[in-house]
Amino acid sequence: MTTLLISHPACLVHDMGEGHPEQPDRLRVIDRAMESEVFQMLARDVAPRAEFSAIARVHPLDYIEAIRAATPSQGRTAIDDETSVSPGSFEAALRSAGGAIFAVDEVMTRKVRNAFVATRPPGHHAEVATPMGFCFFNNAAIAARHAQAVYGAERVAIVDFDVHHGNGTQHIFWDDRTVMYASTHEMPLFPGTGEIGDRGEHGQIVNAPLRAGDGGEAFREAMEVAILPRISDFAPDLIVISAGFDAHRRDPLANLNLVEADFVWVTRRLMEIAQRRCGGRIVSVLEGGYDLDALARSVAAHVTALMEG
Repeated sequence: MTTLLISHPACLVHDMGEGHPEQPDRLRVIDRAMESEVFQMLARDVAPRAEFSAIARVHPLDYIEAIRAATPSQGRTAIDDETSVSPGSFEAALRSAGGAIFAVDEVMTRKVRNAFVATRPPGHHAEVATPMGFCFFNNAAIAARHAQAVYGAERVAIVDFDVHHGNGTQHIFWDDRTVMYASTHEMPLFPGTGEIGDRGEHGQIVNAPLRAGDGGEAFREAMEVAILPRISDFAPDLIVISAGFDAHRRDPLANLNLVEADFVWVTRRLMEIAQRRCGGRIVSVLEGGYDLDALARSVAAHVTALMEG
């Protein structure tokens, strides 16, 4: 078995305007990085459109229709101060969710060992019925629900190392004992959620906030002490990674100091747990990362680690 890379050209068409950090060039630099000879053995496929019924396991149908209705035929429509839709946005969002679903299909049926979904828009800030923080559909949550509904996964763990807390994912699974959500993130920082005392109704929410200026040592300690043992004890049937790379020291939207080696380290540690607990099954979905060079190098390091499994 191998590692699967999933993307789609439609995800380049979503455009929130010149100068916006969540820009199409994020995928272009990843595409170029994946052209390296190192990645010649990657399996590759395109993200299908997500069916509304699959998205509706997380988001109500009227919310999905509202996003479609808000998508303009030309120009841009503001959703909030930092999130907007352009003519290609709804298609990109369907492909982004669909890529996460397809990754679950391929991993759960053991066609591949693990998968990385290089799509945009990202997802972890999307609430049940509220888009925010550059996000429309919560791709990681949709992937988890798909694994449960279609493949009978009893427990899914979502591990989020984006520098911003995944408020949407936490809220979606707040009272669900079958899904663990664990996050490292800078605090205080947008969106202002993710306190260490936020544990969910069943203690299955794990937050390990970091402070501005923290680097790899603090990140690794937070993972080793607060998160990785809990993931292992949870014994998930699938691990979903919300793979944001904006905790990198070069990122303009935050103040942590991680480097590529830290992303390699956490990927390998999660792979070790997955190998023990769920047959190595990991689905990783792209979240943030806004310095283009750092993003390309970090994704390359992450995917290289996934291929080692």
